[in-house]
Amino acid sequence: MSKNVFVFIEQRDNKIQKVGIELLGIARQLADKLGQDVVGMLVGENVKGETGVLFKHGADKVIVVEDPMLKEYVTEPYAKAIYEVIKANDPEIVLYGATSIGRDLAPRLAARIHTGLTADCTKLEIDEETNNLLMTRPAFGGNLMATIVCEDFRPQMATVRPGVMQSVNVDKTDGEVIEQQVAFTDADMNVTIREIAKHDNKKKDITEAKILVSGGRGLGGPEGFDELQKLADVLGAEVSSSRAAVDSGWIEKDRQVGQTGKTVRPELYFAFGISGAIQHLAGMEDSDLIIAVNKVEDAPIYDVADLGVVGDLNAVVPKLTELIKKEKALKEELS
Repeated sequence: MSKNVFVFIEQRDNKIQKVGIELLGIARQLADKLGQDVVGMLVGENVKGETGVLFKHGADKVIVVEDPMLKEYVTEPYAKAIYEVIKANDPEIVLYGATSIGRDLAPRLAARIHTGLTADCTKLEIDEETNNLLMTRPAFGGNLMATIVCEDFRPQMATVRPGVMQSVNVDKTDGEVIEQQVAFTDADMNVTIREIAKHDNKKKDITEAKILVSGGRGLGGPEGFDELQKLADVLGAEVSSSRAAVDSGWIEKDRQVGQTGKTVRPELYFAFGISGAIQHLAGMEDSDLIIAVNKVEDAPIYDVADLGVVGDLNAVVPKLTELIKKEKALKEELS
């Protein structure tokens, strides 16, 4: 009988990725509802030492698969490792991050296990009557939310967007660590890694930023983001955008906030020239403090904003930047 909620814990260079911690949070909620355990699946080389952080964030057990072949992510060895774990343990639910790795790995496993997969979920909950997993995701370009159920096959599987779920901290530092052996052969490594090229990206992922300065169609063009960048620089913030700005080619796709972009929860979110379409609000409405500037008095963005300024952003942004600069300079003089 299928049992327990399993989470694929993504790691890179033996560092647990934030999305895995977030997934443990929602897995904890689902498992508590079902009266089951949360099980982390940690795959790599010399990764066993990272299990403690998983217990702290909600895992009851961690299954570890270690092998030199798993040092770097390669589709076939990782797929084999997770397949063997799932086959041996028969989980009720398996969750993956909707990252480049998760989006590559999850569908391959769904095909091998012969089960369904719902991609890019933004909400997960247990059906009160059937105990099935209700998996909700945007459809038709974000204009519709679809809830999908996998009634006949197990495990129920979903990928979840980074930044959507909230992590939890529990008063627990250890738990059961299970080391599972997987018999790899040379044939399992069907590609040759010739070189690993890494580069430092000066821009932080917007899902990890504490302050976001976001712009929309109201900026009028790509040059509008130059002023937002100046404000972001003095705040130590990152620049983000609405879908309209991305579709217009004014800014990169990885800066997009919303149902078809990224879900963010910064401490402070500035919305400049963003009307507040429901697709955008769904990606930022849980921010701690929202400040909106828009010319239109009844713009929907004001429905979620903590502070709204009806005015011309082209006048507001430069003045705000200068005020913050002066305030910082004054603090430095006094310190």
